[in-house]
Amino acid sequence: MCRVSSHPRPFGAGLVLAAALGATPALAQVEPVEIEGLVVTATPVPVSLSALGAHVTLLDGEEMRRAGLTRITDALRSVPGVVVVENGAPGSVASVFMRGGESDYVQVLVDGVQVNQPGGSFDFSGLSTAGVERVEIVRGPVSALHGSDAVAGVIHIITRDGRGGAPATLSVLGGSFGRLDGSIAVAGGDEGASYGVTLTRSSSDGILDFNNAFRNTVLSGKAGFQLDSDTRARLSGRVAERLYHFPTDFTGAPVDENQFTFADETSFAVELERTVGSRVRFRARATTYAVEGGTDDAPDGPADTLGFYGYQSLDSFRRNAVDVRATVRLASETSVTAGGEYEEQRIRSFSESLSQFGASTGRSRNDRGNRAGYLHLVSAAGSLGGNAGVRYEDNDFFGGFLTWQAGLSWRAATGLRVRAAAGKGIKEPTFFETFASGFTVGNPALKPERSTSWEVGLEQSLLDGRIRLQGTWFDQDFRDLIQYTATAASPGDPNYFNVAAASSRGVEAGVTAILGAWSTGLDATWLRTRVTDAGFDTGAGASFVEGEALLRRPKTTLAGFVAWTPDPRIQLGVRARRVGVRWDRNFAAFPAQPVRLEPHTLVDAQVEWSVLEPRPGRPGFSLSVEVENLGDQRYQEVYGYAAPGRGVYLGGELRLSR
Repeated sequence: MCRVSSHPRPFGAGLVLAAALGATPALAQVEPVEIEGLVVTATPVPVSLSALGAHVTLLDGEEMRRAGLTRITDALRSVPGVVVVENGAPGSVASVFMRGGESDYVQVLVDGVQVNQPGGSFDFSGLSTAGVERVEIVRGPVSALHGSDAVAGVIHIITRDGRGGAPATLSVLGGSFGRLDGSIAVAGGDEGASYGVTLTRSSSDGILDFNNAFRNTVLSGKAGFQLDSDTRARLSGRVAERLYHFPTDFTGAPVDENQFTFADETSFAVELERTVGSRVRFRARATTYAVEGGTDDAPDGPADTLGFYGYQSLDSFRRNAVDVRATVRLASETSVTAGGEYEEQRIRSFSESLSQFGASTGRSRNDRGNRAGYLHLVSAAGSLGGNAGVRYEDNDFFGGFLTWQAGLSWRAATGLRVRAAAGKGIKEPTFFETFASGFTVGNPALKPERSTSWEVGLEQSLLDGRIRLQGTWFDQDFRDLIQYTATAASPGDPNYFNVAAASSRGVEAGVTAILGAWSTGLDATWLRTRVTDAGFDTGAGASFVEGEALLRRPKTTLAGFVAWTPDPRIQLGVRARRVGVRWDRNFAAFPAQPVRLEPHTLVDAQVEWSVLEPRPGRPGFSLSVEVENLGDQRYQEVYGYAAPGRGVYLGGELRLSR
């Protein structure tokens, strides 16, 4: 059940409020809303946010869209402890670093389906906010529940199920860089049966002079059925097609007229939940995720015949999983869950290289399976809440591993909340690291990369929630990091080994205030990363240099907003984000050279006007104007790849009423 304040909603206020506090259940309202049993990612059963020991942020889908945020990455940039890095233009590879961990240390779920590549890699560039109900961001290791790749955290995108909200919306946003985003969403139903379907199309001409177009189409749907008083079924599916043209080589220089990457994704989930008596609940879920993608770089013309002048690659990956669990309620707010999961991964790869020395091809086909069992306890008693869990993995290649997590939360009558959490996470080796053959040889004996983490946090609510403060300290150690060595001990020996180590620690803090028609807030992240064992890397230009910071993680980030709602139908606001110094490498030089990425400050502004409020028999209509990078800052998130300059966008939304 969701009780929503009737006050007007300021521009982006909820978005930054949740990001700053990490404890606000929704983004939309001037005053916090109460949503019972909302968080479904941190524990096996839905729990109140105030009962969790981990730092969790919830982003409301409607508020993201109202703030003009059409991409998930745009919303994640304001979340403390989260860093988004894009390789330049819209559509380029978008990676997420959480709390200083590697970009493949974040497990990504869409309606409960894991969409990471084996070993954690995920490109966020194709994720839209259209049709999204909320995004749950859980920081710290969650492998004890979700398995591999949940090392530094989990990001779970949850789409609308049709209960509540508008039955249909049509939205469009366009402007600079040839950008045009559009979506159609329909939804309906009640507790007995519900559905939600969204079709999204995004496109951009890019920021480079040629060959920089981006196209992304996504069709997603979700349905739920109450089969009888004790049984409920849920279905979800997603089909996506992404195409990104890029002329750049590995240094960022524009040199190619027809190079592009592509990916076709499908994911489906079927879930059946059955309640037996008043204390026992069974749940069975089957999921599948498949992606076919690659790179195509045909010769630029008949005269392009020198050097390595053509390349094509194709990877086909599928992940199938079945998870069965039983939850027993021991008391009114105490339950224990026991479950098991089986997962199989399959990948086929093909590549062809064209050169003046002749053509060469490569093919491979590999698979592996994983079995897991887990046990979790969730409890709450008055002002005290906690959870604990363990999971044992049995993999075909790296064998058995045990992970764990625990959390504790205490609330005082004064509005103070104290919380603490700790855990251990793992990331499995990639298929290439395990099975590669040819010039590079994989190592089937690799172990998972591991992390151990703990955190403590304080939250304080004042003036009936109109002012909120939050602070979190976290500390993580990463071990058994996998590295490549070009000098194998003997011909045919592996090139990958578990040899490196690193650490990260820092503070996530924030304050927000809601005073009448005005809202304001500021959150900050201070991060210290260190390489504690460089492994095979040597020299100042190495990716890992002992005693130095990890690449592309800023030491400090600040995000703030000011919003004003002079009239319930008009919202005005300004967002600002300051990203501190980061270190990268110039890979155009050999050996690579350290490069300092200078700090940058980005300011965005938006005005939204509700021209017509939706009423029965009459649709509502709203207009918005947004300016991104108002100061036209020139900056890079990856060395050699320029980020977009100032962009001006006009949007409109047509919304039906129930």
